[in-house]
Amino acid sequence: MVEPLLATVLVVNDDEASRYTASRILELAGHRVLEAATGGEALRLASQLRPDLIVLDVKLPDLSGYEVAARLRSHPDTASIAVMHTSATFVTADKRVLGLDSGADAYLTEPFEPAELIAMVKSLLRLRRAERELRQRADQLTDADRRKDEFLAMLAHELRNPLAAIMTAIGILERKPTEDAKESRMRSIIQRQTHHLARLVDDLLDVSRITRGKVELRRERLDLCGVLQQVLVLIRPVAEGRQLRLESHLPDSPLWLNADATRLEQVFMNLLDNATKYTDAGGSISLRVLQEGSGGGARAVVRLQDTGIGIPAHKLPSIFELFSQADESLERSRGGLGIGLTLVRNLVELHGGSISAHSAGPGRGSEFVVKLPMAASMPALARGPLCLDERPRHRRILLVEDNSDARQALKDLLELWGHQVEVAQDGMGGVAMALQARPDLALVDIGLPGLDGYRVAQELRARVGEEIRLVAITGYGGPEDRHRALQAGFDHHLVKPVKPDELDRLLTEL
Repeated sequence: MVEPLLATVLVVNDDEASRYTASRILELAGHRVLEAATGGEALRLASQLRPDLIVLDVKLPDLSGYEVAARLRSHPDTASIAVMHTSATFVTADKRVLGLDSGADAYLTEPFEPAELIAMVKSLLRLRRAERELRQRADQLTDADRRKDEFLAMLAHELRNPLAAIMTAIGILERKPTEDAKESRMRSIIQRQTHHLARLVDDLLDVSRITRGKVELRRERLDLCGVLQQVLVLIRPVAEGRQLRLESHLPDSPLWLNADATRLEQVFMNLLDNATKYTDAGGSISLRVLQEGSGGGARAVVRLQDTGIGIPAHKLPSIFELFSQADESLERSRGGLGIGLTLVRNLVELHGGSISAHSAGPGRGSEFVVKLPMAASMPALARGPLCLDERPRHRRILLVEDNSDARQALKDLLELWGHQVEVAQDGMGGVAMALQARPDLALVDIGLPGLDGYRVAQELRARVGEEIRLVAITGYGGPEDRHRALQAGFDHHLVKPVKPDELDRLLTEL
């Protein structure tokens, strides 16, 4: 049963008889009624008592009803009060339009029937109730979305810490050759599955950030062919491990884009990983790249074909939607969260490009076509002399990490590379060790007990200055986290789990 729409109504009219008539009608209908004879009094009562609705005459001795309505709408405390204009003289269409434009919700011409006034009041109260419920629902959804984002960020942080330890440990094992074929296979399995878990975590967070508009591209002029070559190097062992034939056809000349290299790698790694996942052993995957058009309208076109399970016709229109799956079997043996293609589409569109999917049906393979706008050709540059001494420099490194497994694994890896390593397990200890040992570089976790990584960086910048290079290693990987790290004084921001090769390259460059 719907509860009766009884409310507090403010009747504003300088004509005493008209004011009394409207008030009496509303009181008989069960409403609580307040009265005012001037616009100024109406504004004061509205601000103090917050009625649910104001029956406001247009012609008042001090302020017009139009101005009163406009002032009510301009103040946040009274903006949500329903306003109904009434008038016995200003009844033309242009006056009604003026009233509505000034902020009124309805316009009633005097004299009116009691039933007409009561019905109009009920209608406006229903609308205001619906708006209030929608606002409350929107606030609840906003709060739930905020808590979901906080949960995902914390989940990623908690997952990335053990992943970092595993990835670093397998990096150490890879540098120790083994003649045991079974042990070698086990190492490869651990490495592949750890990378897969890390990518799932990244994809989950990236989709959340993209849907909230919190992903910013870090564009640079780059050659698409170079990006694809790097991706192919990473995906080829996966394809070979699944007994798939991987063919690539890249043009001899570069295809220049103004793009984010990391995000493009993410796009094509997702697509190629899907192709290997959904293609059975003995199948093939083909990557072809070409240029379409010329001048300002030129586009780089990447066609990725496989001979895999294909996509049913009814799935094609929604294949890029969140949580959509091509694998409809009950066992869902192919896995996946159904977020990869959503992420791919959003990243491609952020670059101003487009992606489409094609398939002749189940069992007949799939084709994905990515088109990206090209930049002007890069002028030829003279090659400068190469640095004669490119040997990696052995450094004195401070590692500040509270996770014992991650700390030990990373320490062992750094020492394997020849670096001298000191460790600390909390922020205060890290600052003290840095002041005592004066390392060349500090690798600092952000989520430290006591003194967090940001404050560690600020302390060291204040007390040591630029004598030390600071690298944040953290499970928090959003753009806002990177910005905050750089603002705190870090030189670089790495997201766990850090690939050993990526860390080695950074240490060499520093």
